[in-house]
Amino acid sequence: MRASSILGGNDLSKLEDDVIEVVFAVLAGFAISGLLMATGGFDPIKAYVSLFKSAIGDLYGISTTLSFATPLMLTGLAFAVSVRAGVFNIGAEGQVYMAALGAVIAASLTLPAGLYLIAEFFLGVSLAIMWSSLAGILKSQRGVNEVVSTIMLNWIGFWIVEYARTYVYFDPTEPQRTIKIPEQGRLPLLVPGTELYAGVIISLIITVAVYVVMWHTAIGYEIRATGLNPTAARYGGVKIRKSLLYSFIISGSLAGLAGVMEVAGRPPHYAITTGLSNLVGLGFDGLAVSLIARNHPLAIIPAAIFVGALTAGSRGMQIESGVPLEMVKAVQGIIILILAVPGLVRMLREWREKK
Repeated sequence: MRASSILGGNDLSKLEDDVIEVVFAVLAGFAISGLLMATGGFDPIKAYVSLFKSAIGDLYGISTTLSFATPLMLTGLAFAVSVRAGVFNIGAEGQVYMAALGAVIAASLTLPAGLYLIAEFFLGVSLAIMWSSLAGILKSQRGVNEVVSTIMLNWIGFWIVEYARTYVYFDPTEPQRTIKIPEQGRLPLLVPGTELYAGVIISLIITVAVYVVMWHTAIGYEIRATGLNPTAARYGGVKIRKSLLYSFIISGSLAGLAGVMEVAGRPPHYAITTGLSNLVGLGFDGLAVSLIARNHPLAIIPAAIFVGALTAGSRGMQIESGVPLEMVKAVQGIIILILAVPGLVRMLREWREKK
């Protein structure tokens, strides 16, 4: 099979251009961030050595990197599928919250031990799909701008889950978090003593599955045709409203998987913590991952691992190099922003050319 076929129609010259663009963006991001650290009185070389040493220097670092990449693959896919349908769906953040709440609700039930994981995934993903479908119905039936609706749904979801965490499903012994997922309802750890859990395998399988669906099935073809040119797709027999709604449902299910796995798999909390601190940002980080990967499912895997490495390595920058948290966050933001901007500009230019 030709590489161009595997990549979904991209020719090799375009692939080479994308790789070169990403490499230059990475170098530029590290150079600008290094200047920022030097201006602040910190040694950028020492800081970057600490970053990479913490992220990939040993088994613990690699495990931590992969654990951070696990939900980002799914939330990145959630955004990428929407972009392929021609919509800018930024609702993965709220769908992650709702899915995590669904997992906690399932954990609060009295069930046979073997049913907890099934119930968590069923309730969590169902809530996420329901939340995503609200924006999907508004978009496909009434033409409501998905950016506005998903931003509003993100905030509504945040406060619903925060209310439930505070007043309904709080743990009486530790009220700053919800009740914990019972041991029989947790995903197994892959490397003892680390945060790497079986969710990484699920994310990898789902990523490949989404690629197959999007490039080798009728529904994927219709979603991509809708995004490329809705007028031509309509003349070709594609039901545009249905394709749009499908894209929202698929995105919701992917974000829902991320939310469920984050509370059912990642130690040590196995719960929703105060202010949803263990969930906040997963949806928006996935958006950046997707833009870095140029919205291609297979490219999302290395993009998510790269962003996961930046997150895992940030601890080393603070502890070993003394770089304060605020500076570390700024460095992360600059690198990710410079990587994502070319993809965003290209996507906006393509959308403008269609109109």
